[in-house]
This record gives sequence, C-alpha cells and structure tokens, in this order.
Amino acid sequence: MTTPREKWVAIAGVTALGLIAAAGFAIAIWAAWLFHDMPDAGDLADYHPPTATRAYAWDGTLIGEFSRERRIFVPYDAIPAQLAQAFLAAEDRNFFKHSGLDYAGIIRASAKDIVNIAQGRRLESGSTITQQVAKNILLTNDATIGRKLKEALIAQQLDGTLTKERILELYLNEIWLGYRSYGVGAAAYNYFGKSITDLDLAQCAYLASLPKGPDNYHPIRRKAQAMGRRNWVLDQMAEAGWVTRAQANAAKQEDLVVQPEPTRAKYRDADYFVEEVRRRSLATLGPRLNEGGYYMRTTLDPRLQSAARTALMDGLERYDHRHGWRGAWGHVTTLTGWEDVAKKSAKPAERRTWRQAVVTEVGGGTVHVATIEGVTGTLVPADVAWARAGKGIGTGDLIFVAPDDAGGPAFRLKQVPAVNGALVAMDPDSGRVLAMVGGYSFSLSSFNRATQALRQPGSAFKPIVYATALENGYTPASVVMDAPISLVGANGQAWTPENYEHDYLGPLQLRKGLELSRNTMTVRLAQGVGMPKISAASIRLGVVSKMENVLAMALGAGETTVFKLTAAYASFVNGGKKVEPHLIELVQDREGKTIFRADLRDCNRCDMGFNGDESPRIPVSGAQVWDPITAYQITSMLQGVVQRGTAAAASVLGRPTGGKTGTTSEFRSAWFVGFTPHLVVGTYIGFDDNRSLGNGETGAQAAVPTFIDFMKEANKYYPADDFKPPANAKFAMVRGIREAFRPGTEPRVADAGDVIGGPQPYNKVFQNGLTGAPSAASAVQPAPPPKKPDDVTGLY
Repeated sequence: MTTPREKWVAIAGVTALGLIAAAGFAIAIWAAWLFHDMPDAGDLADYHPPTATRAYAWDGTLIGEFSRERRIFVPYDAIPAQLAQAFLAAEDRNFFKHSGLDYAGIIRASAKDIVNIAQGRRLESGSTITQQVAKNILLTNDATIGRKLKEALIAQQLDGTLTKERILELYLNEIWLGYRSYGVGAAAYNYFGKSITDLDLAQCAYLASLPKGPDNYHPIRRKAQAMGRRNWVLDQMAEAGWVTRAQANAAKQEDLVVQPEPTRAKYRDADYFVEEVRRRSLATLGPRLNEGGYYMRTTLDPRLQSAARTALMDGLERYDHRHGWRGAWGHVTTLTGWEDVAKKSAKPAERRTWRQAVVTEVGGGTVHVATIEGVTGTLVPADVAWARAGKGIGTGDLIFVAPDDAGGPAFRLKQVPAVNGALVAMDPDSGRVLAMVGGYSFSLSSFNRATQALRQPGSAFKPIVYATALENGYTPASVVMDAPISLVGANGQAWTPENYEHDYLGPLQLRKGLELSRNTMTVRLAQGVGMPKISAASIRLGVVSKMENVLAMALGAGETTVFKLTAAYASFVNGGKKVEPHLIELVQDREGKTIFRADLRDCNRCDMGFNGDESPRIPVSGAQVWDPITAYQITSMLQGVVQRGTAAAASVLGRPTGGKTGTTSEFRSAWFVGFTPHLVVGTYIGFDDNRSLGNGETGAQAAVPTFIDFMKEANKYYPADDFKPPANAKFAMVRGIREAFRPGTEPRVADAGDVIGGPQPYNKVFQNGLTGAPSAASAVQPAPPPKKPDDVTGLY
C-alpha cells in the first residue's frame, strides 16, 4: 500500500514528464514551423548578386548605370588583399579558422544580449562573416532568436558547401556600405571615385568601418566618428599583423576626403541620351536591366555629345537674349538669410559656372551682386542695359550670374531660357546616333524633345516631296510654276498657300524651288506627283506612321520628331538606303555572352586567319528607299540651300554641306536638318506649349546658328570630303548648274537653255523675265509677312 507521500511524488513525476513531453512537442512544432522553409545553402553556389548595368560610349567612357542596387561585382581574385584584410580585421578576424560560427564571439554577444533584452535594446550580432552572408542573402534582417538560429545553421551549411574565398567574395559584393553603394566595388567608386585596386590603406580601412552602420560613420556629416572608426580598424589590422604599426600610424594621419555625392558616371553631358537608352532597354530587357549586370556599348561619341550640348544651350540662350530680360526669378526684402531662399531655386546643372546671387546695391548705372558663396562684384554694363530694357533689376533681386570671360570682379547676368529645343547627330551610313540633346537642361526637365516632342517640320519636309517627284517622272530640268494658287479645302473653304515673301517668281526649275523654299511651287509639285505617293514615301522612311493625303502635308503640316526626320535625311546622304537609327550597339551579359547586337549582318570568313585571299565582303545594310541618283540629286539641291538659299549662313563652314530650313505657322517651330558626307544633324527650337517664337524667328534665324556652332567642332574630326555621285549618273548643265540625271533623262544641248561658258552668278541664272530673282541676301533675310498666315499657309 502506497503512502500519501509516494502518491504525490508519483503524481508530480507524471506531471513533470507530461510537461517535459508537452514542451518537447511544442518545441518540435516550433522547430518544424521555424525550419520548414529554411533556404538551402547550396543555392549560393551559383548565386549572382544583383549588379548594375553599365552603359559606355563607343570609346569606353562610362556614361551611366542602371540598377536597383548600385553594385559592381568584383571576383575574389581581383579584390586586393589589403582591402579584404581590413574587413576581416573589423568583422571577423578568425574567418579562415572557424567553421562558420565563432563560439567565443557568440558567448560574448549572448552575455550582452541579456542586458539588451532587459533594457529593450537591439540584440548584439556576434555574427561571423559567414553568418552575415546567410542573413543578407538568404534571410531577413529581423532581430529574433528564430532568425539567429536559422542563421547559425545556414552558416555551418555554407562553410561545408562553399570555399572560404567564395563566402568572402559574396560578402564583399553583397554588403550595404551606404552612399548608394552595395559591395566594395561600388563603394570605392562612389566614395573615392576609384577602382578598388587604387585604394590606399586608409581608404580600405574606412570602407571596412561601414558595415556596422554607414549612417553612423558618414564621411561628411559625422566625419570625426568616421575617422575614429577607421583608425580603430587600422589598429586591428596592425594587431593581426597584416600591416606594420608604422603603416597604421601613417594611415591614421591621412584626412578623410570623399566625393561630395555619389555619381553614376563622371561624364555628365549625355543625360538625355542615357535616359533614352534606359527607356529603350527597359522595354526590351524589363526588370533584368536593373539587376543583370549587363555590359552595354552605345553609339555615343563624347566629343560630339559635349559639342551638341554646348551648341544647343548657347543657341537657346541667344534666342532668349534677343527677346529680352524677363526679370529676376526671386526677390528678398532683406539681405539677411537670402541664401536659404536662393537654395530653393535650382540652377541648370549643365551650366557649372552659374551661381545664385542677390543684387545688393543699384546706383549710377552699376549693379552690385553677391553670390551664394559670398563672392562680390558687379554686372557688366551691357547686361545692366539689357536688364533695364526688359523687366528691370533692383536691390534684393535673386538672379543667376557667371564669371565674365574677361576676368576681374565682373559677372554676366544669366537667365534660364523659357524656349527649348533638341539636336540629334547620326552617322548617315549606319544610323548610329552619335549625339543627342533633348532640351536645354536635363536637370530642369527630363522630357526629351528629340524623341518625344511631335512637331510640324514645315519646309524641312519638302525634300521628301521633291525626291518623290524625281522618282516619278520629274528631273532637275523640270519646270514648275511659282504663282498664286487657290484650292478648295476639305471643309469646303478656299485654301490659298503663300510664299514667305508673298511674291512669286513664275516658272522655276526644281532646284530653285527647293533652295528658296517656294510654297506655291511645292503645292503644284505635290499635285502633279499625287499625295498618296508622298505619304507612302514618308511612311516608308519612318517620318510618320500615317499621313492624310492632303496637300497641306506637302508643306510639313504633319507631325514628326527631330529623331525621325534626321534619320530620313540620312537616306539622301548614303545613296538612298533607309537607316535604322539606334543608340545601343552591343549588350553582353555578365558572362560575356552577346545578347543583343545592332548590326545583324553576317560576315563569312571574318573569324579566319589571313591566307592571301580577298578580304570578306560585308553586305550593305538597309532597304533601298530611293534610287541612288535621286538621293544624290536631292543632296545636290540641298547643297544649293546652303550655297545660295535660306541656309546660306551655313556656308561659313567652308566644306561641302547641305540641309533644309523649316518654319511652321505663326513661327511656332524653327528647324534645320543639315549634313555633310559623314554626319546628318537635326536641330529644332520651339516652346513646349507650341506658342509663337516671335515674328521673323525662322529656321534660318533660330536653328541654323546652332547647327553651325555644332559643326564647327564636329568637322574637326572628319575630312572635308565631297558628296560622291553614283557611277551611272549622267550630268548636264541646267541654267549654269551641273545637275545629275538618270541615264536617258538628261536634257539635250538644245534644251539646256541659256547656259553660256559654265556656271553663272545666281541672280543671273534665274532671271525669268517675270518678277526677277531676289539676291541671296534677301533670300536669307526676308522681310516679315505683312499679314498673319492661316494654320497651313504659314508653313515655310
């Protein structure tokens, strides 16, 4: 018989065993729940962290990066030993000795965690580099016991699955180091503007100080703490024997100097181009663009891109200056604290010499200013007069200024143009876009007016009309009447197109009609050819996707972009072949495999060694959209536009150049598309809201000077070649000018008119006995029209 005591002992034992079983069961359930979705460490054997896609210009200049996490993957073999040792000293000195877990470190961290839990603080990590790799790649960042257990188990699996070198490689490329940097490759570039192989000891130590908390050791906001942590890392490296004490002490004396802010590329003139590359790549590659680590070679020529940006900005500022000072962009009533107000207004980042400034005193024709950096001086007298002729200038006005080229304490008054524009330059043979500027300042507006702004091209469209005519029975000797014409429009009302000068020159050869941009003659030509053929040619060239078959379209009433029209002009220069304009030449993945190539032509035997045979012949790309002779005829006529016509100012370039101006109704847009044998360049100037540029602001006045500025720089890189005619072209003199003809269409000598002794002066060649021809000067500088044109009449 059991005693009561024995009975209670038995009950207590059973209860204890039950509790232990229940606890064990609960722990088993918790463990099953905790570890049911635990990642497999083996997944990291082929793991590639998300890395930035880097875009390069054709000469290897880095122009941009596309990434979700800014990272440059660096293989272990390329990581300097000094840099790796700095991180080991700061994070895990025994990394190459332990098996994934540092038990001594865990005990130290656990002891601290008891206090941290009691005080509600975050748990100590005590983590090895292996554990950090497990956490950063395979787990979350939750500070829980469950996550720490998973981390420990995965760390041991990693140590048994991967080599130490591979684990350290993953860590150094994955770790967040602040300043928009993931991994040591991006951090070296963003902080110091260097490759990791160029870092000195102090810089390596600073990067190694960051994993504990980049914000806590910010190199600018918390420089003292940053240098203190860096010096601690140097001491740890010396204790480990990786550097001498003398080396560590010398590195401690080095100042911590970083870039003011991380940049995607040091080359900053291609923002519009890079953004267009990003948009097009995103449409093709999708999200992989920002994480795939692709190498992307673009078509950009940095020399031409910088020239294009400068030429367009200068051209827009010239136009803006012609139309007066619009007044200060801000005003303060007291000069105390004006800097805080000025900082709220962004200056164009591309104008790196511009400064925010305040007018401190005005009197006696002198305007005193002080810049936001505290530099004082006066405005040059010419700019003072310009400001007073406009909205005026007074004390307290906030303005932009730039140092005067003449030096001294003088400043130039600057104004951000309200007008905008675009410039595109491409290779006429391949369609490679060598330069693209989509507006005055990408920092103020990222809208790309080269590719996104649909505008009427006006007379810049006319070469397509004339080329279509030459393809359909007309020749350079054909005569078309330049005289008043009135037609019934689609709405039943009369449409009476007029010439810019409101005069008429009677019967003219095609060349003169195009050179002087005669509207009524172009309308008659389009009537004779038929608008369906002109519309079909425009669609075939990619100028438009569709076009109404109405005669107003022959005067450029349809809408297109600078990008598309420039590509269409390329077909005149390259012998009549359509080009596919492109910005991306080649894309390769991180393994070096080519996944995109713009040039799809095959080259048989190109990979074979030289054996004395003829070199491989690569087929010419591009569909034939014009007869080569037609293309040359238009090229020759457009040369005449520069030699004698509306773009005569461009003759200052002093080498074979062609092109066509365009001005739309009420002077809303000004165009010029010009070319040499090596470049075709489209320029456009207009307001974003499509309001008038002002009376007389034609393509010749507003757009041609920008083209000239760009080509003066671009021509330095190309020989002064002439345009080459097709081998089968026949030539004959027509009114003193040597014209090209298709075989069998050239005029007989008796039909050549009054040709006497070779080329004749322009004003003598085109005397028609009616109104007479204007001089070249009057063609370039026409008088303003006496009456307001209607929506289609004013397309010049």
